[in-house]
Amino acid sequence: MTRRATVLLAALALALPASGNAQQPALPSVPQSLSLAEAVELARQYNPIFRQTANDRGPAAWGVRNAYAAFLPRLDLSGGIGYQGAGTQAFLADEFVLTSSTIGSSYNISLSMSLSGRTLMQPGLAKAQRRATEASIAGAEINLESNVRQQYLAVLQAEAQVELAELQVTRNDEFLRLAQARFDVGQNTMLDVRQAEVAKGQSEVALLEARQTVTVEKLRLFQLLGVPAPDDPSFVTLPDTFPIIEPQWELASLLGEADVENPDLNSLRARESAARASERAAKSSWLPTLSFSAGWSGFTQEFTNSDFPVNQAEQGALAAVQQCQFADQYWLNPGLSPPVDCTSFALTPDRAQDIRERNEVFPFDFTGQPFRATLGISLPIFTQFSRQLQIAEASVLTDDAREAVRARELLVRTEVSQAYYSLLTAYETIGIQENNRTAAGEQLRLATERYRVGSGTFFELLDAQVAAQRAEADYINAIYAYHRAIATLEAAVGRPLR
Repeated sequence: MTRRATVLLAALALALPASGNAQQPALPSVPQSLSLAEAVELARQYNPIFRQTANDRGPAAWGVRNAYAAFLPRLDLSGGIGYQGAGTQAFLADEFVLTSSTIGSSYNISLSMSLSGRTLMQPGLAKAQRRATEASIAGAEINLESNVRQQYLAVLQAEAQVELAELQVTRNDEFLRLAQARFDVGQNTMLDVRQAEVAKGQSEVALLEARQTVTVEKLRLFQLLGVPAPDDPSFVTLPDTFPIIEPQWELASLLGEADVENPDLNSLRARESAARASERAAKSSWLPTLSFSAGWSGFTQEFTNSDFPVNQAEQGALAAVQQCQFADQYWLNPGLSPPVDCTSFALTPDRAQDIRERNEVFPFDFTGQPFRATLGISLPIFTQFSRQLQIAEASVLTDDAREAVRARELLVRTEVSQAYYSLLTAYETIGIQENNRTAAGEQLRLATERYRVGSGTFFELLDAQVAAQRAEADYINAIYAYHRAIATLEAAVGRPLR
């Protein structure tokens, strides 16, 4: 294979686009026993919304590197190959005939650098933007953890409601047997039996709905984690339990921690810092700009027909010989002998071979061009008020960012205070609902005994059963309202509290 063919194949290989796309890793399966810590970790790794936010970390880091790299000169390397066919070329009114096609190549190496006020301010701006991005990612992570915790509690609450529904089915089954036994001995009517059957059927329907609610809440949890749900969601169990303790936190302390830890507030403060840096960068446009550039270049040009330059040289040599002979005969030595030897102007085989070798320059035997360099400075005097406009817009963005921080500070204080008082209310509600559950359970026990001995009616028993079921459901709701209140308070403060 000739050198020229090798070079062309290499150029084609470099021109081909890279193939093969990076494939996404396979999503993991949900473990059979899923703790809250495992759920949070899965969400951090696979939640698609959070991953979109976390992806901003890479460009922000490269923005800082790019800002510092502006203090280094830019290096560009370019090159190319060309072909010119044989034929007649027209330039204005003249025509040029080229009897041999040519191929050529060229390269250009250039260094360039520009320093301005914005260049000097760019590292500070890029670092402020990176801090804002990191704060946004941290805020998204805290919010994700809070959402996972809330959904985890929703599944546990739904499972507790299933246990209550199963208990109600057991009670109604017992009441049906009791009503049937009393009917068999003639102590009540068939109406009590039918009423007991209806109550049992309704409790079975409620149990089915409660189990469906558990399935739906688990599916929502898997969606929040960013992992596919198993074919049977009941395969996954949630083993974690959470204690109920009296809140010992002080509101003033929580407000102070939230002012430091709240991720949304920190994100807005970082964005305010970035806005101030952007304003300083806009004001730096009044400074002059210093620019520098340097470059090296070269080219090759080769006739595809190596005999063409030889023929050209031979024609030139023949003309020189003829001119020498003419000058000798008519000017220098007219009518005398011996004549001047003009053969030194003739084209020798060695010179012809040298011309052929010097023609073989494609693609890398470049003819270098002189080094070039420039240094300049510019100072815009009148820019049609564009600089003033940029500075005014940057100042407005800074003021807006400052007001956004102040608004978020007020909102954080409100959210922390509201969550704190909701937690206190939820804790006190648990005690009240526990007393109600105990009283309703005792009422149901007494109504059952009264009906068993014949001193009470079945409707009294149903009323007591409904009251007991409502009290137990309210107690479950109070417990998980307490846990949700803690999760809400943790999200408002910006860190775990237990």
